[in-house]
Amino acid sequence: MKSGQNTDSEKKKRIGIYSGSFNPIHLGHTKLAEYLIDNELVDEVWFVVSPYNPLKKQSELLDEYIRLDMLILAIVKHPNFKASDVEFCMPIPSYSIDTLEHLSIQFADCQFSLVIGSDNALVFDQWKDYTQLLSNYPILVYPRTSYDFHLVADKYPEMKLLNSPVYDISSTQIRNSIAQKKDVSQWLHPSVYQFIIENNFYQ
Repeated sequence: MKSGQNTDSEKKKRIGIYSGSFNPIHLGHTKLAEYLIDNELVDEVWFVVSPYNPLKKQSELLDEYIRLDMLILAIVKHPNFKASDVEFCMPIPSYSIDTLEHLSIQFADCQFSLVIGSDNALVFDQWKDYTQLLSNYPILVYPRTSYDFHLVADKYPEMKLLNSPVYDISSTQIRNSIAQKKDVSQWLHPSVYQFIIENNFYQ
């Protein structure tokens, strides 16, 4: 290799794929993405809105375009964040392996990794083609309360457990609190909170 010449992997922009229902997106999501950027684990975080999650009840979900709109509101001031609707035009249900392979072809100059919670790591063998995911994409695992990654760490040595803060909030808790007329503004971007209240979502 000539002096100053980069390898292909060094040239590629590192993209963390953070897929989810984002129903709604909250500050725990964006703070984790900030942690990934600040600790130079990735160069950008792409939030991929899942129109349908095969492990969740479809009835709980707002329309995917509404969830995308909330996501855009939440990340508008973050230049290293991107809202992606890539799965909107892909077969349903959405599977991470299909999304990552699609993106890898579409953006050949990027190196993609997958960001998942420890709750998902515990059931990772239920994911489609999970061994292929482990082989082809770095997997970054963030801690979640009551889901001990160490229970499966030996099973998945390819996964990297993040030393990130634990953001002890979930979209489910937020939806339930809104339905109970409780204040959740501390966990939502102000524009997202206003959007939810104005449209009477999750009431």
